[in-house]
Amino acid sequence: MKKAVIASFAVALAAGGVWYVLQNQKETLPTWIAQSNGRLELNRIDVSSLYPGRVKAVLVEEGADVKEGDILAELSSETSNSRLEEARAAELRQEEAVGRAKAAEAQMKQTVARAQANVDANRQQLRVAKMELDNARKLLADQLVSQSEVTKRQADYERAVAAVKAAEAARDEARATVAQSAAAQAEARAGVEQARAAVKSATSANDDMNIRAPIAGRVEYTIAEAGNVVAAGSKVVSLLDPADVSMNIFLPTDSMSRLKVNDDARIRLDGIDAVFPAKIKFIATDAQFTPKSVETVDERAKLMFKVKLQVPRETAVKYNRLLKGGLTGNGFVKTDAKAAWPAELAVRLPN
Repeated sequence: MKKAVIASFAVALAAGGVWYVLQNQKETLPTWIAQSNGRLELNRIDVSSLYPGRVKAVLVEEGADVKEGDILAELSSETSNSRLEEARAAELRQEEAVGRAKAAEAQMKQTVARAQANVDANRQQLRVAKMELDNARKLLADQLVSQSEVTKRQADYERAVAAVKAAEAARDEARATVAQSAAAQAEARAGVEQARAAVKSATSANDDMNIRAPIAGRVEYTIAEAGNVVAAGSKVVSLLDPADVSMNIFLPTDSMSRLKVNDDARIRLDGIDAVFPAKIKFIATDAQFTPKSVETVDERAKLMFKVKLQVPRETAVKYNRLLKGGLTGNGFVKTDAKAAWPAELAVRLPN
């Protein structure tokens, strides 16, 4: 019994000592230091599915660290694979159409060349026929040939004229066919570009069936499980950003009225012998009742303003194993921006 009394007295004495130290520490803080308790918060990112589908596999576990781009989960990709194969087949068909159009154009150019050669040959024959007709007419005037010879030369000339016209018509028709082949080739090339765009879109959609981490972070929750059917936009995995660490504190009007965004702040966490630097990132413009989880010396019914303290990203990343969401502690701000931080609130990072 005596030992129990002594033990109880020792515990009470120790508790009283702790209370005294805390009270004394609080009392030694300058009047221009405002403080409030709060909890660390890590920015949460809900990673969702871009397309509807069945969850094939969830590849991460809660608490796991992931890198940006890591695959978190896979959706069944049978439909997207089919679309990709169809798009590739369409691309191949369009490329074959381009090949056929090019071959047809080359063939018609050869036809045009042969038709032009035929035109040239017939024009030469026409010139010869014209010379022979003119010569026959001169000889008829000198009565050296008969009228029948002139008539024959006239018929030869007219046949040559008709042959030239026919050759030119064939050449012009071949040229028109070349133009049509060029247009068909251009249309086929446009089809190829359209098919390639479809392949790119289908490839992207197929890749999007793999749900990837948008940032390097820590898995908080796996929301979906293998076999679940999810809609487009459904949450699959929840990530915490270890580089985005903050604490919300609540201060009365007389304190927050002298604060500005980007002012220096400090954070001390329970159980960690350190003082972390911070900046004021946000100051609420509307007052609100203090949440029940926050304890202040003022009555709870008193209106307070939320102030968000942000830990620098480089500090948060360096100490991401220590700075966990939910850790309790105190946030400190200066109501006098020109004043220096007291020694007990100088930045002191863990070793």
